[in-house]
Amino acid sequence: MPRKDITELRSQRWFASSDMRGFAHRQRTQQMGLRREEFLGKPVIAILNTWSDMSPCHAHLRDRAEAVKRGVWQAGGYPVELPVLSVGEVMVKPSTMLYRNFLAMEAEEVLRSHPIDGAVLLGGCDKSTPALLMGVISMDIPAIFCPAGPMSSGQWRGTKVGAGTHTKKYWDEYRAGGISEEDWIDLESRMTRSFGTCNTMGTASTMTSIADAMGMCFTGASSIPAADSGHRRMASACGARIVDMVWQDLKPSDILSRQSFENGLAAYMALGGSTNAAVHLVAMARRAGVDLSLDDMAAVSAKVPVLANLFPSGTCLMEDFYFAGGLAALLKNLAPHLHLDARTVEGRSLGEAIETAECYDADVIRPLDNPVVPLEKGRTLVVLKGNLAPDGAVMKSSAASGNLLKHKGPAVVFDSPAEMRARIDDPDLDISAESVLVLRNAGPVGAPGMPEWGNLPIPKKLLAKGVRDMVRICDGRMSGTHYGTCILHVAPEAAVGGPLGLLQTGDIVSLDVAAGRLDMEVDAEEIERRRAAWRPATPLYERSFAALYQRHVSQADKGCDFDFLAAPGVVPEPEIF
Repeated sequence: MPRKDITELRSQRWFASSDMRGFAHRQRTQQMGLRREEFLGKPVIAILNTWSDMSPCHAHLRDRAEAVKRGVWQAGGYPVELPVLSVGEVMVKPSTMLYRNFLAMEAEEVLRSHPIDGAVLLGGCDKSTPALLMGVISMDIPAIFCPAGPMSSGQWRGTKVGAGTHTKKYWDEYRAGGISEEDWIDLESRMTRSFGTCNTMGTASTMTSIADAMGMCFTGASSIPAADSGHRRMASACGARIVDMVWQDLKPSDILSRQSFENGLAAYMALGGSTNAAVHLVAMARRAGVDLSLDDMAAVSAKVPVLANLFPSGTCLMEDFYFAGGLAALLKNLAPHLHLDARTVEGRSLGEAIETAECYDADVIRPLDNPVVPLEKGRTLVVLKGNLAPDGAVMKSSAASGNLLKHKGPAVVFDSPAEMRARIDDPDLDISAESVLVLRNAGPVGAPGMPEWGNLPIPKKLLAKGVRDMVRICDGRMSGTHYGTCILHVAPEAAVGGPLGLLQTGDIVSLDVAAGRLDMEVDAEEIERRRAAWRPATPLYERSFAALYQRHVSQADKGCDFDFLAAPGVVPEPEIF
């Protein structure tokens, strides 16, 4: 590829001029202890770091930033580390999803407002991957994603335990009296053995793997465990590679096409990935000018079975996946469903990148003719529509109970998590295993931020009878590490007048996954009567970022991006006076 001249780099608008502004920029850089020779005439590389003391998934990213710097210096660049918002799961309330767009905005604006020629993106926990990519797609300067990597495998008393998946499983057992309080306390320190993202195929590994398959990081990098020494080497390689990408002017717009998004979709389905990816992929695609819908995703899901034997759809953990050959091996098995000529940040095609990949354990990474979950048994993503979800709802049928995929039952409706918590274990609650649990006002506007409230708890009196799954419906999301017959992302959400807000306890809900239907068996006239009587709730927020979010966020099927960011438009380079 033709190489750019130093005079063509955007950083030189700050550093190359002989006027007072140029003097001040060079002066302040030398104030940092750098000699002129260390930064002048070199590409300036931003390391966007989402490290935080409150994000164990990213606890190692301070060290990885230093490794990236080594690579940048070695390749002749000038590295600068820029901290950006950390959106680590679990600790951030009410939901990291509320702040995904915040991080996307910050990433874009930090890159635009500074003398940056290229960027290395350090992230991996659920929302950090799509947020960083959304920001850099909109900024469109050379960028490479450095995934945080999954944590080490956990065991408890000889049994593999995965973060998130087994938390939910053992919580139900604890509530049912199957394990003791001492067992529950012991579990706390056994599941999460190291820094890094969840060691199951939750949202974190789903999104880093999708970014990998789309060509935005070194092919296979998403599978490297966070604590592995190879992870530090990969970070250094990212630093070296981004310098070449700047000289080559290899930008996200040169890599991300309809074909690359379809590669990401195929990987997503083969991994048995998180339903959360449906929201993020739409948002990322819109930033890239690619028209991607839930129906497009359902079409790919109907052709690509689950090939990765990973929790929650399978029985293994991410470390097992890495040693079996990792994402590169999975993509090799998936080749008939991929666009192998799609470009990657490596400067070669995806086909070239996976040509020498090998699978070392055919039980962990299955071939197409021996899937973990055959298509007739379940899919990674099913899109449901009907009079309860006119714009669509999603579920992961591969992690659901087969006997519930066609079901009718009376709704038991909760308007908030507080109400649900207060009532769910009431012995007098009128509920049975055939009932359909419904939690509403959990969507992007209603919550706000569309929290992971969708894996509704099974009532204690049903747990005591051996019930471990029920049909559950929510306009919010669910952790990608969880499982069960959970219908999520119902659009439009209840808070903006969606039909879910009109459902009443006792109404019969009909689910038919094979037909793609989700309906309430209430006649049209009655639905319209309820609609006429419906009134929106008073907004919870009068100010703060959450108020901005509620005013400008789109619905789940549109990606939950802000209307003023998803739309194309000119943003000029900053003036320098």
